[in-house]
Amino acid sequence: MTALNQTSGQNQTSAPLAAGFADPVQDAQRGFRTIMNAMARPGSLQALATGGLKPPAPLTPVVAAIALTLFDYDTPVWLDVPFARSEAVKTFLRFHTGAPIVSEPVEAGFALIADPAHLSSLGKFHQGTLEYPDRSATVILTGQTLSNEGPVHLSGPGIETETAFSTGPVSLAFWDQVKANNAQFPRGVDLIFAGSAEIAALPRSTMITVREA
Repeated sequence: MTALNQTSGQNQTSAPLAAGFADPVQDAQRGFRTIMNAMARPGSLQALATGGLKPPAPLTPVVAAIALTLFDYDTPVWLDVPFARSEAVKTFLRFHTGAPIVSEPVEAGFALIADPAHLSSLGKFHQGTLEYPDRSATVILTGQTLSNEGPVHLSGPGIETETAFSTGPVSLAFWDQVKANNAQFPRGVDLIFAGSAEIAALPRSTMITVREA
């Protein structure tokens, strides 16, 4: 091994582990309330405090805060390719949450998607059963630009009449997938959209209408 390679290897092995929440109990409780508010009010934009997190890329502070709030030893996690390629991300998640990382989407309670534009199918994640719909997966899409404008209109539980919503980047077929997913209610996955400083959620109980511009 050359001196350059030796130095490179030393840098990789000695890279410090990114810190978790400064106040794990309070920060997690605050994050949980925000996530539950987002789930209770589908499509609403909720500012999520990150507690000063500086996670390894491609994790963002918002996504890391969601993970540290929701993941634990009993919640298997699936990572898409950009996340799975990062040993630093996997180490961060394992150390701070204890969550096992699984190789198959259907095995996961949560899925982290770093590249939502190339998300192939929501149907590959655990859909729950009629007897145990709560066993379905929650899919977290990162790097999203969120808005309460656009052709997608949401209605159903938690929405007084209806609300407009848009997010991206997502695939062209994404909203068709979401409509098919939610038509299975009470089965189907739940969605969390993570922006740069805020989140929105779309539980499977929400009804989706896409109107032409």
